[in-house]
Amino acid sequence: MTTVRLLSDDEVRRIPEAWAVFEDIRATRKSDFVNNFWRALANDPPALARTWAQLKVVMMSEGELSPLVREMIYIAVSTANGCSYCIHSHTAAAKAKGMTDRAHAELLAVIGMAAQTNALVTAMQVPVDEAFQVK
Repeated sequence: MTTVRLLSDDEVRRIPEAWAVFEDIRATRKSDFVNNFWRALANDPPALARTWAQLKVVMMSEGELSPLVREMIYIAVSTANGCSYCIHSHTAAAKAKGMTDRAHAELLAVIGMAAQTNALVTAMQVPVDEAFQVK
């Protein structure tokens, strides 16, 4: 259960700063759908605007990482952080950007392997090799 109200379009229309973000979300994504994350954040219009602006820079700007790779990284971090909502929303986004079922299976294998070896190295407190240090 949410800890804040999920604002409807009618409610957000009465908050000009939040409504402007919703309109930008729709225009940028070329969709009428505004998901529950943004509807929750609309309770705090400055946080909504700031988060949407940051997300556009990190996830949608030109760069070395493809949009699909960015989504797959987001899935991995969301898994590590235990964010079910983000796992679901970014898996859907990755599939929309071309992630195949096989690629998803490989991603899950990498996430599982990393979780296992991270836990082992942390439990054993293995020191970082000098060869891996930035010089």
